[in-house]
Amino acid sequence: MAGSSSNKIARKRLAWLLVVFIAFAGLITGATLTKTPGATFVPQLALDLQGGTQVILKPTINNGTTASAEQLAQAVDIIRQRIDSTGVSEAQIVTQGEGAEAAIVVSIPGKPSDSTLELIKASAKLEFRPVLVTGAGTSALVTPAATKDNPKPTPTLPQSKPIATSTAAPTDNSDVNWVTPELQAEYEALDCSKQFRAPGQVDDPAKPLVTCDRDRVAKFILGPVELDGTQISKAVSSAMTTSQGSSTGQYAVDLTFNSEGKAAFGKVTTRLFPLTAPRNQFAVTIDGYIVTAPAIQAVITTGTAQITGGFTADSATSLANQLKYGSLPIGFQVQSQENISATLGTQQLQNGLIAGAIGMLLVLIYSLFQYRALASITIGSLVVAAGLTYLAITLLSWRMDYRLSLAGVAGLIVAIGITADSFIVYFERVRDELREGRPLAVAVSSGWKRAWRTILVSDIVSLLAAGTLYFLTVGNVRGFAFTLGLTTIIDLVVVTLFTVPLLSLFANLKFFASGSTWSGFEISDAKGERYVGRGTFRKADETVARNKKSSGEASKRQTIAERKAAATNGEAGEQ
Repeated sequence: MAGSSSNKIARKRLAWLLVVFIAFAGLITGATLTKTPGATFVPQLALDLQGGTQVILKPTINNGTTASAEQLAQAVDIIRQRIDSTGVSEAQIVTQGEGAEAAIVVSIPGKPSDSTLELIKASAKLEFRPVLVTGAGTSALVTPAATKDNPKPTPTLPQSKPIATSTAAPTDNSDVNWVTPELQAEYEALDCSKQFRAPGQVDDPAKPLVTCDRDRVAKFILGPVELDGTQISKAVSSAMTTSQGSSTGQYAVDLTFNSEGKAAFGKVTTRLFPLTAPRNQFAVTIDGYIVTAPAIQAVITTGTAQITGGFTADSATSLANQLKYGSLPIGFQVQSQENISATLGTQQLQNGLIAGAIGMLLVLIYSLFQYRALASITIGSLVVAAGLTYLAITLLSWRMDYRLSLAGVAGLIVAIGITADSFIVYFERVRDELREGRPLAVAVSSGWKRAWRTILVSDIVSLLAAGTLYFLTVGNVRGFAFTLGLTTIIDLVVVTLFTVPLLSLFANLKFFASGSTWSGFEISDAKGERYVGRGTFRKADETVARNKKSSGEASKRQTIAERKAAATNGEAGEQ
């Protein structure tokens, strides 16, 4: 009965593995047949293996000055955020040259869309808008109370009250009459956790705007634009001090406006200061997303302002850099745009795949030599792991625009060792159980309980290493870390849903249960003693003969005194 139950569990696990394969393959097949953009059975390759498009941008500033290194670094960061928002991965964005020769080089794998290219070329747009309405970035579901007629009510979105407006035309940019029923409906439907802005979207500065902050935790209705980044002459972060000059441990961002901005900012603060929250707030947006929305605490006509709000040194510096970048907006003149070939090419990819095939072949040779017929499970485990990894990478290429780089291929090669390590640990644990005298079926089950802890700890260490590399590095190293982590997870799936249940089924076959020399379960020590069950070994004939000969030689080497003592002990024993 125990064997029947074990077989049932094994078949159920194999069935679950088949379901996973069918689900992955079915998703890709369905998307391919319906011609879903990006869906294919061939994984996308990164820039180093596929090539792509290279755009060289020459920064230009209105007053004719050259862009500073800090401005270029900020521009690179904004361009990277824009490209990431389109779903393109493995892009390379670097600066080259200095001073008047400085440029930004953007390399994108594959053939990017026209909208992505336009998004790269557009300069960042910093704007100041008054806040009209604000609320939570996502709408939580409300579950009505259960009743007798409706014991399981369906959760619904809360119904917000209409914003009090009139049919009168707005008198200024802070007037809530800007909020039309259509604008309120757009605001209520907005979910900041989802993509709601098209890449490169340009907003009309004369109309209100519905948007979210960059952290996606709050949504806003903003009035028309009051100022833009060209009217800021300086933005720096600084430590706040008391009237006695001692530090408070808090940080702020100090703004200085030019003459045009001084007049406009003074007029706006005069209007906003008497208003109640949230209409006394002033939102600063970059590319349509809010980076900060401070409340006006005084009428400011001096042309200088300070933004406070629990900043750390890093967050204050980051905000100052964003405002500083907007204060001297960099326009981008396209110096060149061309297709580039792969930096490493298909030859290197083939070499990497050959290296992986050689590694797999060596593992198989070792398995055949060490485990004989059990090598069939080894081969099956590696094939299943390879198939599942291929489907996973292909699915991620379609759904997340993941691209396989040469570093990622290296991560896949390392996975061969991880998978091999798992079944070697398991096989050796089963052999240990056999040496203890347990039947094969029991040894397979108890050996897995002992091996599982070792395999799990080993894979957790690999996942920690992969996670550390992924979050603390950039570029191709992240590709290696990603595939290492992915294949480690797949190893746990394969060993649990394939290796273990298949070995459980094999244990019930007569060939393996017999302890045949070719089964891989023959247990013998270095002296030729063969395992015969219940913790005992049968000595080989030559071993017995060798032991008798050694005993005879030992007796011949005894001294006369030793022989007399032995004879005396024998006589005493007879009495």
